[in-house]
Amino acid sequence: MTTRTIRQVLDGRPASDGAGVKIRRTVGIGQHDMDPFLMLDEIRSDSREDFVGGFPSHPHRGIQTLTLLLEGGFEHQDHLGHRAAVRPGGAQWMSAGRGVIHSEMPLPDAGRLHGFQLWVNLPAADKLGPPQYRQVEAAEVPVVALPGGELRLIAGQYAGRSGPLDAMACEAGVFDLRLEPDAAFHWDTDPEHRVFVRPYRGAVTLANRAVEQFMLEAGRMAVLGGDGPVELAAGPAGAGLLVLSGRPLGEPIAQYGPFVMNTPEEIRQAIRDYQSGALIEPAA
Repeated sequence: MTTRTIRQVLDGRPASDGAGVKIRRTVGIGQHDMDPFLMLDEIRSDSREDFVGGFPSHPHRGIQTLTLLLEGGFEHQDHLGHRAAVRPGGAQWMSAGRGVIHSEMPLPDAGRLHGFQLWVNLPAADKLGPPQYRQVEAAEVPVVALPGGELRLIAGQYAGRSGPLDAMACEAGVFDLRLEPDAAFHWDTDPEHRVFVRPYRGAVTLANRAVEQFMLEAGRMAVLGGDGPVELAAGPAGAGLLVLSGRPLGEPIAQYGPFVMNTPEEIRQAIRDYQSGALIEPAA
């Protein structure tokens, strides 16, 4: 197996969601070529006006969501009675299954905000399963010391250790990697997993398909090809980045806003269920 190289670079684009929250959204150029991931949003602002409206009550079906906070705080509430705040270093995970209605609102003392939300696709067999929720506090996240940095292990496995989120779909791994200037990182990945690298601070260098070094800057995401290890190095200012991995589903995708299913008819059923209130009723 040879070192993984950059197959594609995806640019995050400015957008807004919820009640006018300013975000930077990364999706595949072909809309859904990040399998098993569907979307990655970054929220980053020093002005409360950019996010004060939050994400009022809204539904989901057929996906899992993971919210990570680096600065500031958000509160999750859902129709199942879960209510919890996520603060720096913490995470909130939700498997919508057949249906969840929830809200995500900034905490009153959040004057600035920096975090991510990742959508993970659910396999067809699990899309109508029971909804689940898990809160992870910063102290629960293992921190693996590295030469010239550290890795916060939110989900998946690294160096014989496991992250607290062990119920993520598609064997998804989520690392928050922080490297000092010019520090290198090596990771022997599962050859069947896809890997994505998304800096949020500084820049990292990786090999491209011509085996030349490519500088990937904050705000852009690299889709890596191949089945070998990941090799990267921080730039002269150091780097903070997300490293995502997961087993691709290879299933058809039909999406309408917060509903992600496999066929258009399943999307129409999700809309009917939401309108009738059946979305959040237990399956018969």
